[in-house]
Amino acid sequence: MIESLDFRTRTIALDHGGGRMPALGFGTLIPDPATTISATRDALKTGFRHFDCAERYQNEREVGEALRSGLAEGIAREDVFMTTKLWNTNHRPERVKPAFDASLERLGLDYLDLYLIHTPFAFQPGDEQDPRDEKGNVIYDEGITLLDTWRAMEALVGDGRCRAIGLSDIGLDELRPLYEAARIKPAAVQIEAHPYLPETELLDFCKEKGIVFLAFAPLGHGIRPGPLEDPVVAEVAGRTGRTPAQVLLAWAVQRGGALLTTPKTAARARENFDISALPADAFDAVNNIKTRQRYNEVVKTGSPGFIPQRR
Repeated sequence: MIESLDFRTRTIALDHGGGRMPALGFGTLIPDPATTISATRDALKTGFRHFDCAERYQNEREVGEALRSGLAEGIAREDVFMTTKLWNTNHRPERVKPAFDASLERLGLDYLDLYLIHTPFAFQPGDEQDPRDEKGNVIYDEGITLLDTWRAMEALVGDGRCRAIGLSDIGLDELRPLYEAARIKPAAVQIEAHPYLPETELLDFCKEKGIVFLAFAPLGHGIRPGPLEDPVVAEVAGRTGRTPAQVLLAWAVQRGGALLTTPKTAARARENFDISALPADAFDAVNNIKTRQRYNEVVKTGSPGFIPQRR
């Protein structure tokens, strides 16, 4: 159910954990430290109040610096929804809390609104984020299960420092048994989703179970050709007076989820935040796009990487 036609103020209740997640989120996967700070500051000034971070991104300190500047200018901490993620090398239960504490310290926060398992794959534990053997293959940790890690995540909830937990880069086949076994149910699931990869079955499961469906790469990672250049999206943009990006972002929220986008300039942040509902026929047109394309194979390996595109 859509609460408002203006998605800039839309929030989604976390049925498992409490609190409300702003539907429009800012993703902080930005390699350059200076750009991380400037883009995060611009997002805050534009009105974004949902920020998604990760140990893996190696820029939590920079995000924290930008956040502190926003708080110093009068933004209330309780108005900002902060997420970060447990990386694959910290899946062993004894490593979960130290990893959580380290992320809090780097971000300069007293609590997190949401803590996610970054992927359901456990890597060899250690300080090397991308452990590889002599042949270049990822070294997995076969001695740990996803449920083992989830139990340690559940132990974080309750003292006020971790308000909700969830998962990222997970398919329905892995999510369903974890959901059934979990004492604390996942509050959110973050997954690549856009008109070329709608993940409709997973979206429906999340709606049924009260899990927030959080789409990353709602613009198809900006890869061209891709959703941004789709003729249906272009036609909808032309007749509704919006940019293709605004059409894709509106569609992502309108289908009942939240999203993450990573504008790196103030102008792009304003464009990506100025989102409102599409007319019903326009929404249906985007919904009926038939092209299917995944752009990131992390759900298959646990190791982020783009799938080579055919030209």
